[in-house]
Amino acid sequence: MNVAEIFFNQSSRLRSGWRFLVFLFAVLFVSSFFGAVVREVLTRLPIGFNENSLLSFIYPNFILLTAAIFVGWLCGRFLENLPFRALGCWFTKNWFKDLSFGLILGAVSLLFAAFIGIIFGGLSFELNRTNRQSAILLTLGISLAVFIVGAAAEEAFFRGYMLQTFARAKLAWLAIALTSLFFASAHLNNPNADYISILNTILAGIWFGVAYLKTRNLWFVFGLHLMWNWAQGAFLGLPVSGITELTTAPLFRVSELGIKQITGGDYGIEGGIAATIAIIVSTLIIWFLPFLKPTEEMLALTSKESVLSEKKPVETFAS
Repeated sequence: MNVAEIFFNQSSRLRSGWRFLVFLFAVLFVSSFFGAVVREVLTRLPIGFNENSLLSFIYPNFILLTAAIFVGWLCGRFLENLPFRALGCWFTKNWFKDLSFGLILGAVSLLFAAFIGIIFGGLSFELNRTNRQSAILLTLGISLAVFIVGAAAEEAFFRGYMLQTFARAKLAWLAIALTSLFFASAHLNNPNADYISILNTILAGIWFGVAYLKTRNLWFVFGLHLMWNWAQGAFLGLPVSGITELTTAPLFRVSELGIKQITGGDYGIEGGIAATIAIIVSTLIIWFLPFLKPTEEMLALTSKESVLSEKKPVETFAS
């Protein structure tokens, strides 16, 4: 192998591994830079900004979301001559159907995990009669907004260009393995994290990766991720990956956490075997569902690389 072959493939494109690294380091740089700038501005404003405020959850994810989409578009355009819609976050055909089914399956998967926790782990819930209805509705609304930004940011980063560029190089499963490990590492410092929660986060990365491969857009996997988090925290009152600050007045409250190894204890359902089973079952359902499939356009944009000599017009950001 000569020096050129280290960097360029048979299609005369920069190899997928280098494209992956370009995207990764560019997003991390942009996110870190603007994150530091925004944080400095917020601390100087008379708004009472602190580590536990809602802004501390929203602004880093919003910056990550913006950076992942913008850098992903730039990488797709200049490294692979792809239109913006190749990222899978544009309103292409079937986007609403995939989003809707993702929301439904995300809720069903979470409720299945909770059901296992109730039957085998002693988990129990009671209707929240401590907080007023207005407080519960406020929690449902605010947490929905926060979880939308959080789920969108993580999917745009982990299942966006970083995974997709490997898929075009026929290395989708390598990408799923790498992004699942990165996804789990991002949760290592969450409150009450342990070996089961880390294993489940890796499995969740595989779950979301498979969901992307089945539709080749981010709407379906975004729906899964969003509803899993929102139903878990705002409806059932469980910690979401160890975090409880976002859902202070949920619809239900946990009256008994039960057996930690099954129900996840203070980390939430994601820290227990109940979630392990639910995630595996949901992944298998997604993989074998015959009606869950990508459009011909998205399959073409995400399944193979175009050679450098092809003069296909690059579409604008909004195309």
